Amino acid sequence: MSSDEAVGPDDPEDAKLVTLSRATRQRTGADEGAAVRDLDGRTYTAATVALPSLQLSALSLAVAMAMSSGAKGLEAAAVVTEMRQPAPEDIETVRDLAGRGVAVFVADPAGSLQRVVRT
Repeated sequence: MSSDEAVGPDDPEDAKLVTLSRATRQRTGADEGAAVRDLDGRTYTAATVALPSLQLSALSLAVAMAMSSGAKGLEAAAVVTEMRQPAPEDIETVRDLAGRGVAVFVADPAGSLQRVVRT
């Protein structure tokens, strides 16, 4: 399904995804913050939605925002979370738009990279 890597984002644009994810999480007070970058270099950020009638993970919402803005694919994604890794369905959502082999950077709430999961 997905594999873990022990490397961090070497590309400044990938590091920016982690920074934006962390800022979104902090600003909203949500459980998670996420960011994705589409094939045109546009970035979309999102936070967890936890309403009685609607539950969305930050990563799924960021993918949905990219899709609804016309993105044809994704170059990379990031999520800041207290979880050890994103839920499998979140990786599936990224894969649906990005395809296989795209990096999802997983960082802790302090912004420290914990792992990279490939779609």
